Amino acid sequence: MPVREYKPTSPGRRGATVLDFAELTRSKPHKPLTEAIHKTGGRNNVGRLSMRHIGGGVKRRYRLIDFKRNKDGVPGTVESIEYDPNRSAYIALIKYRDGERRYILAPHGLNVGDEISSGEKVEPRIGCCLPIKNIPAGMMIHNLELTPGRGGQLVRSAGGFAQIQAKEGAYADVLLPSGEVRRIHVRCRATIGQVSNIEWANVVWGKAGRKRWLGIRPTVRGTAMNPISHPMGGGEGRSGGGRHPINWKGTKLAKGGKTRRSKNISTKFILRRRKAGRYQNTRK
Repeated sequence: MPVREYKPTSPGRRGATVLDFAELTRSKPHKPLTEAIHKTGGRNNVGRLSMRHIGGGVKRRYRLIDFKRNKDGVPGTVESIEYDPNRSAYIALIKYRDGERRYILAPHGLNVGDEISSGEKVEPRIGCCLPIKNIPAGMMIHNLELTPGRGGQLVRSAGGFAQIQAKEGAYADVLLPSGEVRRIHVRCRATIGQVSNIEWANVVWGKAGRKRWLGIRPTVRGTAMNPISHPMGGGEGRSGGGRHPINWKGTKLAKGGKTRRSKNISTKFILRRRKAGRYQNTRK
């Protein structure tokens, strides 16, 4: 899918690009599979700012996505490929043989009229969902579960895919898009194929307004603030902050600080971390 460039009619248009959306076949969502979104503006239940850079944005509805893919034994047909304002990937509307409709993440190469299915005895074709134990090694997969039956949690953004490297006993070694190699139980499900909208990472926003449409407010450097507003603010003229980079609350290091919980049970399943030089082998 190509990326179109704007004509430089203004500074905001110069260099900006946009997707041509040639793969989309429907402009409006299936209303029964949507629900209203309650905007918080980054405030918590007492009205205090708990998450910065959130606010505004275009009004939209949330599309209910079937991440579990647990409708086994019932084939479905792709009715349409649609745009989802809540995620970078496209979504596909599936009509199953019993009349039920569901949204799924659209894999790259899935077209209207294609038939998909889910279950243990399913042919590993694009869009089909099956356990890792039945997926051949080396195939591209996405919407990957971490716990059997919980639903896909990994590899859900545009253009992403993972690969099964090896299987040993009840676990499989899966290479994730970040470069991390993780052991995942073979009963966990995954969907065959690469996530759609693979050119999404090449889009140039061009102007600040396009980020505001998405509900993303501006980000100001801490060194550009006053010392009362940020731990790295203040100083005579431009400065490097005068200390190691830290978050605006002054509680976490911004570069090199540990953020994983010490009792995270998921850590023991990491065979190779995404950061170079950090390895952890659990096969001993």
